[in-house]
Amino acid sequence: MRVLLTGSAGFIGAAVAEALEARGDEVVRVDVMLPMAHGATGAPEGTHALDVREAATSAAWAGLLRGVDAVCHQAAVVGAGVTVADLPAYAGHNDLGTAALMAAMHEAGVQRLVQASSMVVYGEGRYTCPEHGEQVPGVRGREDLEAGRFDNPCPVCGGPLAWALVDEDARLEPRSSYAASKVAQEHYATAWVRQADAAAVSLRYHNVYGPGMPRDTPYSGVAAMFRSSLERGEAPRVFEDGEQMRDFVHVSDVARANVASLDAVLEAPAGHHRAYNVASGHPVGIRRVAELVAEGTGRDLAPEVTGGYRLGDVRHIVASPERARVELGFSAEVLPEVGLPAFATAPLRA
Repeated sequence: MRVLLTGSAGFIGAAVAEALEARGDEVVRVDVMLPMAHGATGAPEGTHALDVREAATSAAWAGLLRGVDAVCHQAAVVGAGVTVADLPAYAGHNDLGTAALMAAMHEAGVQRLVQASSMVVYGEGRYTCPEHGEQVPGVRGREDLEAGRFDNPCPVCGGPLAWALVDEDARLEPRSSYAASKVAQEHYATAWVRQADAAAVSLRYHNVYGPGMPRDTPYSGVAAMFRSSLERGEAPRVFEDGEQMRDFVHVSDVARANVASLDAVLEAPAGHHRAYNVASGHPVGIRRVAELVAEGTGRDLAPEVTGGYRLGDVRHIVASPERARVELGFSAEVLPEVGLPAFATAPLRA
């Protein structure tokens, strides 16, 4: 299989490339090398430094797509969005870039796509009330967050809601600029497969961590930020009360999910678009994440639970990995209790 891989210099893209090449597939590596993710470093050897936003009009892109069996689209601006000024970057790189890539693929006759999405498309997770069953909570207000009222109340009785696993048929309700851009990417994929007689898979990554992550930046993952604090001899700072639940999935498992999806999409019928959660299947609280990373460093630094918050954050979001297990044959192999302590000493991108 010949795969064009965008975002190939990122830590997820690099892991996908390694997994594909290990089994003998040919990988065409492309990355624009955004400074926020890569610093001032140039493109690695063998990587084409091209901007995906120019894919539909660039002769270079047309040449690279020739003879490709499938595209694995990892290129994206990531993170929660630091300021409102980030909105054009998300819309440009993630949405315009994806649309331009799909147009270029159609022109080149490439009809199979695997696209990196995110669990942020769901917004809040799934919740149940002991008395009133499944409920959809409203957006958490600033006043409640300031007062330390972090849990979502039942909209019927005001009692506490319990979290439950979110499957891929859940509503999409983005709460940040990044999340809105990922929903748009999936909607473009749905339109593209119909118009282009193509097939696509969207992989909704949960919190990805592992070797090669960028160091402590506003666009880095929370596990990397905890590690950076520990390396400075500082206690990792945990927002809210630290009890917010997430799923952390190792980058090697994400690479395996991409390989399985590429195999599946090659066999999929025209007009097919399917989304899959990519998760470990072992939920963990954010304070526990900080504790596990600290254990791996050997430093006796308990997390500092700050009570702070970010308006774009949701309380709980925990995925069901069942569809990926049944349809792709994918289950994560690295559990957070093992992977997060090991991550504490894994090499990171400077």
